Amino acid sequence: MSHPTTVGAPPPSLRGAELLRAPRFNKGTAFDSRERAELRLRGLLPHRVFTLEEQAARVMRNLEHKPDPLERYLYLAELADRNETVFYRALVDHVAELLPIVYTPTVGEACKRFAHIYTRPRGVYLTLDDRGRIAAVLRNWNESGVRVIVVTDGGRILGLGDLGANGIGIPIGKLALYTALGGVAPHLCLPIVLDVGTDNRELLDDPLYIGVRRPRARGAEYSDFVDEFVAAANEVFPGLVIQFEDFATENAFGLLARHRERVCCFNDDIQGTAAVVLAGLEASERITGRALADQRLLFLGAGAAGVGIATLIVSAMVQAGLSEDQARARCWFVDSKGLVCAARTDLAPHKRAFAHEHAPIADLVGAVRALQPTALLGLSAQAGAFDEASVRAMAEFNERPLVFALSNPTSKAECTAEQAYRWTGGRAVFASGSPWAPVEFDGRTHVPGQGNNAYIFPGVGLGLVASRARRVTDEVFLVAARRLAQLVPQASLDHGSLYPPLEAVRAVSFEIGCAVAELVWKRGLAEEPEPADVRAFVRAQFYEPQYVPYLAP
Repeated sequence: MSHPTTVGAPPPSLRGAELLRAPRFNKGTAFDSRERAELRLRGLLPHRVFTLEEQAARVMRNLEHKPDPLERYLYLAELADRNETVFYRALVDHVAELLPIVYTPTVGEACKRFAHIYTRPRGVYLTLDDRGRIAAVLRNWNESGVRVIVVTDGGRILGLGDLGANGIGIPIGKLALYTALGGVAPHLCLPIVLDVGTDNRELLDDPLYIGVRRPRARGAEYSDFVDEFVAAANEVFPGLVIQFEDFATENAFGLLARHRERVCCFNDDIQGTAAVVLAGLEASERITGRALADQRLLFLGAGAAGVGIATLIVSAMVQAGLSEDQARARCWFVDSKGLVCAARTDLAPHKRAFAHEHAPIADLVGAVRALQPTALLGLSAQAGAFDEASVRAMAEFNERPLVFALSNPTSKAECTAEQAYRWTGGRAVFASGSPWAPVEFDGRTHVPGQGNNAYIFPGVGLGLVASRARRVTDEVFLVAARRLAQLVPQASLDHGSLYPPLEAVRAVSFEIGCAVAELVWKRGLAEEPEPADVRAFVRAQFYEPQYVPYLAP
């Protein structure tokens, strides 16, 4: 089963003003004179007929006059609710400018204020009151052929913590990228929030908060609810891909372990983040000359993202010839209580595999000096956690130290790009989760690499959807990471960037989608029969935001 590369004509019942209120089918001022006459639009639009390209140019012109990123976010959200095709045309054609608006970092601010900027429903809101009838609630959605769900419980939104139902902004933003970058048609995408309460007192006290006013559910009440959702979603939307997003660490690993063998699902924070970081490490060999198996990694932050990255890196190192024990010995963690080591008795289960024999170390700079890592990776959600002493220490024993300040949004980054370059005398190879502007230092332009999941999950989703994968294995993310690393052009590396330019991310997603689909068929995990030409098959399903004629010639 494939999906079209463009949106077809509206149903016969959709005419006049109702057609203009249908974002999937609305062309706005692009309806031609014949369509205006026969679709009962005459007089409802100004005289001039505009092309899609002209409409997209108007969007960019209007954005120039918005005073701040949040106002631009709101303008684009309203546009998506009015005319999907123009929204995606603008996003595809101006991805470098608009990605920071519809995604990180602006989406973080939008989530914090979502209750105050809320205008109309987007997606599905499921609460504990829906237990026993979740399937029926999902059938209220106006599209029956959904192929991708991004779902959150709002428990750990970026580096902002528990935002409850306000977290719906993350699935909305992620799915916009599924379409714009991964070519999955918008009507096949569904954002969902599991509103299980919140422990955020500020939200509970906010009279405008949109979610359930109760403490966050835990234990069996919580897990049974999520289990019912997963089962119901797969019942209502067969052949579905579920992406778990921004679940708190204590839930993220358990949910993934419980469902990954039964349904087609993955956790982007654990697996997507891991793949994009692995890609950066593999690409770094072309700058440092150091192979992945020779890296020594120190992570600040031992949550879902950090442990997920380390786990995938271990798999890649094993493929490179190390034993699993040797690979794990190259990955070290520092959490809020210091070095994660075997002597500690306070470790959560997900940390224990990386608790090595070593004397306790209380702080990051001590760990850097003792372990002498080749790469320092920040996933702490603590702004400034990479202090000057720690970064300078990295440069003492590495000619080209790898400094990955990965926490989102930008306000939570462990250090700035400028700090990383200045503290290492311009020798750092820097990557971040959110974008930083190029930095001029010592007569050279340094371009920070954005190690953002947007390079991974849209392409992975495309490959899973195209092949109708039954399950998502760790190998999917190894393949995605390697394909991304291969696609980093030399021009990016020459400026110190470990990732392709954002302008290329749509083409990158297509290549990753093809690689993932090929793997799914190779491993016998596809419901879709294998085509003779995988690339042509995937290309035929790759959504393109274009208008089509609504009337026969």
